Amino acid sequence: MFGFGKKKEEKKTEKKSFLKVDTPFEKPVDGVKPPKEKHLTSEQDEKYQIVLKHFQNPELKVANRENDDCETGPLIDDEKAWVTRECILRYLRATKWDVKHAISRIEGTIAWRREFGINFQNDDKNVVNSHLIEPESLTGKEVVLGFDNEARPCLYLKPGRQNTKTSHRQVQHLVYFLEKCINFMPSGQDSLALLIDFKQHPEISANVETSKIPPISVGREVLHILQTHYPERLGKALLTNIPFLGRAFLKLIYPFIDPLTREKLVFDATFSEFVHPEQLDKEFDGLVDFVYQHEIYFPALVEITKARQAAYMDRFYKFGAVVGLSEIDLRGDADEVTVPVGKHPYNANTDSVTPITQSINKLEI
Repeated sequence: MFGFGKKKEEKKTEKKSFLKVDTPFEKPVDGVKPPKEKHLTSEQDEKYQIVLKHFQNPELKVANRENDDCETGPLIDDEKAWVTRECILRYLRATKWDVKHAISRIEGTIAWRREFGINFQNDDKNVVNSHLIEPESLTGKEVVLGFDNEARPCLYLKPGRQNTKTSHRQVQHLVYFLEKCINFMPSGQDSLALLIDFKQHPEISANVETSKIPPISVGREVLHILQTHYPERLGKALLTNIPFLGRAFLKLIYPFIDPLTREKLVFDATFSEFVHPEQLDKEFDGLVDFVYQHEIYFPALVEITKARQAAYMDRFYKFGAVVGLSEIDLRGDADEVTVPVGKHPYNANTDSVTPITQSINKLEI
């Protein structure tokens, strides 16, 4: 009906030299770089400047809960570091450049992040942290490993390795790993690749009295989070080994998936077409011999991402601690800002940006 779940042809196995890997890759394969960002039109830049000015307002206060604006608070530094140039552009693109809607969506996500417990750049301060979700990670059902051919970090979801009963903590676990995957993004890349393998592992979860396919309510909650609070973060989603129940579940949630996201879904995917073999698990025809060992992989993931979060905030303070800094600079290693606040990364040293005062007169929030 939707073109997923077709049986793949068996490939002949070839003798290969595999690389033993126990921890996450920290950068893409040499030569793999993010594609350059498209230039903004003058109208798009005008709208960007208005949203930027709104969040630069020192008097701005945002709700502390997603659906309750009775209690509000000013942006903390961690939230200012989250409202980057690229963040604003992601929400503008997601709202088809509707300024009011983009502002509302960004404020809604800030409120959700506060309520959900991930509003700090330092995980030790967050409610959703490594200690909370570690029981969900014991079998490696979610893993950040490698980068695709456009330097997107790859997040693997492996439902067949499910080890717990359905609960809100499973949703927290997914969000935690989304955040970790974002920590791995190199300078110039702001989207990730989602690789979903439905292969069953009954020996792992034989004692778990639950279906490997989540309830529709959980599926809809996850979709709401992904589409509402992580817009434009999904660069590609590859799905493989889809069982009958998996196809049934996908058909049930498919109507709730927005059209732009559907375009990024590739069913019965051959992962090796999208990920360099040197960073792809041999299970998917790559050259990486990766066996999940929780006591090795998980501490390494936590250590690497904490270091990256700390470096991100160090650079945020170094470059002025203001809203609108570029992720190119916050994730980069240059000593000076390469994308001044309010400028485009590929014309940052020019004065071709439309004056903000003209933009504000033209468009009202």
